[in-house]
Amino acid sequence: LAMSSTAFGMQILVEKNEMNAPHGRKAFSILLFQDIAIIPLLAMVPLLAPTSGDTFASSGFAEFLKIVAAIGALYLAGRYLLNPMFRLLARTQAREIMTAAALLVVLGAAALMDLAGLSMAMGAFMAGVMLADSSFRHELEANIDPFRGILFGLFFMAVGMSINIESVLFSWWRIALAVPVVMVIKAGILYGLNRQFGASHNDSIRVALLLPQAGEFAFVLFASAGAVRALWPSETSFVAAIVTVSMALTPLSVWLIGRLIDDDEEETMEEDFEGAGGNVLLIGFGRFGQVVSQVLLARDVDATIIDASAERIRQAARFGFRIYFGNGERLNVLRAAGAKHAKMICICVDQAETASRIAKLVLSEFPDAKIYARSWDRGHTIDLLNMGVDFEMRETFESALVFGGETLRGLGFDAEEAEETLDDVRKRDADRLSLQQSGGIFAGRDIEQEPADVEPEPLIKPTREAQALSEETRSAAEEENEAEEDASKPAKQGKK
Repeated sequence: LAMSSTAFGMQILVEKNEMNAPHGRKAFSILLFQDIAIIPLLAMVPLLAPTSGDTFASSGFAEFLKIVAAIGALYLAGRYLLNPMFRLLARTQAREIMTAAALLVVLGAAALMDLAGLSMAMGAFMAGVMLADSSFRHELEANIDPFRGILFGLFFMAVGMSINIESVLFSWWRIALAVPVVMVIKAGILYGLNRQFGASHNDSIRVALLLPQAGEFAFVLFASAGAVRALWPSETSFVAAIVTVSMALTPLSVWLIGRLIDDDEEETMEEDFEGAGGNVLLIGFGRFGQVVSQVLLARDVDATIIDASAERIRQAARFGFRIYFGNGERLNVLRAAGAKHAKMICICVDQAETASRIAKLVLSEFPDAKIYARSWDRGHTIDLLNMGVDFEMRETFESALVFGGETLRGLGFDAEEAEETLDDVRKRDADRLSLQQSGGIFAGRDIEQEPADVEPEPLIKPTREAQALSEETRSAAEEENEAEEDASKPAKQGKK
């Protein structure tokens, strides 16, 4: 009952993409240690069988030698025979033979443990460990994967069929009392141990409520104990029912995680940069970095992406992105992510201050790489340019220009006119930005966009002079002509 369910725990971690989270690694370590501990526990079960003192004294040493010899034989077979055997079978290029050979290894190990007086389940488990350590483990895993769900279901069916329903109904009140007690005690112990070893409150809660149920190996242990009469059949059914109900309550305990964790505590992940390194290092996978990464991936550019948000990394992993957890402000993180060998470093973080600190760091430590940065506003753009970045882009500038261009088209301007206007705005903005770099933020204020003073003119010169249609029109035209003549006199005198 002290063990937890590897099947339930691992499945939940994989579904939530939390295997690389701190609590995921801790939970995996606990489950792995418990699975390994099943071997000595199964070996100890025959010692719990009710025997007389004289019988145990006369046969104990011989049984011990048999157990040691059987385990030693399995170890030697796994160490020296498995790889040559599978290497020979691999030449046939027949997947069925590889699968049948793996099944033969499992059945043979189970039979050997049974001859030694141990549980067949222990032999099967040791065979699995040996196969996992062979050079053909990935091929075997791929071949067995289609049958995994069926075999797992058959295992639980066999366990369910072995439970005595009458005994369970007779002891239902004891089961209803024992299940919450077992789960609360296990959760309390797991929480306390995690806190004792330096885990945060949130991680301790996640581990404690992920693993409060009893494990599937309990069925194997109880069945082995019942076979050697270390447990009565009624006791076996009682504890098996406790294990089953605790597993059924796992979704409830996982649901409680969200109610007990501290939302204000910042979540972190382990920094693992295995496989990192590429031509481009992209720092930040927010709304801006996601669009940039789409462009790079569309051209199959070898890029390494890092982000400091654990939740964002889990979300991105669901869509197939390979992202590493790490803070881009730390030099050791940048080096581990391959910044030293990157041709280009793209700074796409959300905060302007963070982007400036990262820019200063990479410019001083990685001078051979091109630095492209996302800027927050005009002032931030000037700061980045003064630092010496190779390229910067205000996050809203181009999108606002495109929006403005589409607005002109919507008002009836043709595409060529709209594009010319956008080019003119870009040029004026670049000119003013150049002046502001040297003269400060208020420089270049005289560079403003003025509407063009368009004077309508006929496409074909009229053959007769225009005539006023009324006295008001004639008076207005004469006043306008006089004003134009007065305005042209100073210009003529200046030329003289």
